[in-house]
Amino acid sequence: MVSLSAVIGIAVVELGLVLTPGPNMIYLVSRSITQGRRAGMISLVGVVVGFLVYLAAAAAGIATVFALVPAVYTALKLAGAAYLLYLAWQAVRPGGTSAFQPRTLRPDPPRKLFAMGLLTNLLNPKIAVLYISLLPQFVDPARGSVAAQSLVLGSVQIAIAFTVNALILLSAGSIASFLGARPSWLRIQRYVMGTVLGGLALHLATDRSRAVTATP
Repeated sequence: MVSLSAVIGIAVVELGLVLTPGPNMIYLVSRSITQGRRAGMISLVGVVVGFLVYLAAAAAGIATVFALVPAVYTALKLAGAAYLLYLAWQAVRPGGTSAFQPRTLRPDPPRKLFAMGLLTNLLNPKIAVLYISLLPQFVDPARGSVAAQSLVLGSVQIAIAFTVNALILLSAGSIASFLGARPSWLRIQRYVMGTVLGGLALHLATDRSRAVTATP
């Protein structure tokens, strides 16, 4: 089954990604600040369902396609590395913004909040990179079913994403006020996240492993 090192590895990767401002965090923080915590939590439920869609695709053996066509897998990994580098640059570049400098959003009903959370996550390139390129790095076919390992690792990722995002959106207003009064802290936050993303991009770009195929 899944090794402890794989669980720790995916947990560290997910912590780095979830704490890095991206479409999900920006939307959830903005929604929570402008419409309240309840709206933020409903949106987060939509985001979690989006994770489940990606996880279902991973467990269904989407990696098999990449194993059959290695060039596609390599191209996706390089594209993922490029996107992570882009996010790293956005974090550290002069004039870069933080997720806690949110957009103003008009109030939406619960159904639309859920739908927007789901859509934001499904269209989030960072999550596609995670499930297509990063998560397979922690799957070991020698340890049994690739699908089962993907489900376990994906569940760890979802649990961390939900917990961290929930804590962030519940305290978004306080965090935004705190960081708004301390510009240097905002810069430190951006530089730390940029470094984490840059490291992930380098690992992904230099990795030479092949896609793993699903086993019963």
